[in-house]
Amino acid sequence: MKILIIEDETELSKSIAEYLSGESYLCEFATTFSEAMNKIEMFQYDCIVLDIMLPDGNGLTILEELKKQNKQDGVIIVSAKNALEDKIEGLQLGADDYLTKPFHLSELMARIYSIIRRKQFNNSNIIVQNELQIDLLAKTVMINNQNIDLTKKEFDLLLYFIGNKNKVISKSTLAEHLSGDFADMLDNHDFVYAHVKNLKKSYTMQVVNIILKQFTEQDINGAIISYEL
Repeated sequence: MKILIIEDETELSKSIAEYLSGESYLCEFATTFSEAMNKIEMFQYDCIVLDIMLPDGNGLTILEELKKQNKQDGVIIVSAKNALEDKIEGLQLGADDYLTKPFHLSELMARIYSIIRRKQFNNSNIIVQNELQIDLLAKTVMINNQNIDLTKKEFDLLLYFIGNKNKVISKSTLAEHLSGDFADMLDNHDFVYAHVKNLKKSYTMQVVNIILKQFTEQDINGAIISYEL
């Protein structure tokens, strides 16, 4: 899962990222309003941690831009401002939650998890699809009641496919999801195929039979590559 931390307090940003990374979240940073606007225009995130008091702009404008672009990124506001009016305005503009500073990192993580679960997985901790069962909290995968060993990337990729069921997903989008904005620095995105191939191999293709057969991928050149078996 990919998180964008929009926060001008460097130490707080690092603390949030370290804590979330320990729970297998991929974190990116934006310390200014302009940098944040650039990132939300270029990339998609599972959740955005947004400080509305930025040195060069108002974070609420970022919410307005997300709404204008019809983006579905989850947003949790973190702010030292505790006024009821600020909370109401932020929520009315499209934020999913509001957390007042100072806060416990464990509470922030729980709220982020709740937003992602609600938006992508019908508010359930357990995903069941045919013979496949995924426990989001335990980060385990079972097929026909047998545990499947997946790497962090493979688990994240599987969740991404499930959360974007019946959508055409580009290779560049998958690369961005797995590697964040570092994907732009890569010569090619062939590593995406490697992860998909490894996922397909898991337990004699059972994962792909259940999930990936419903997906197509549109690569950078516009060709459609189908995973349907």
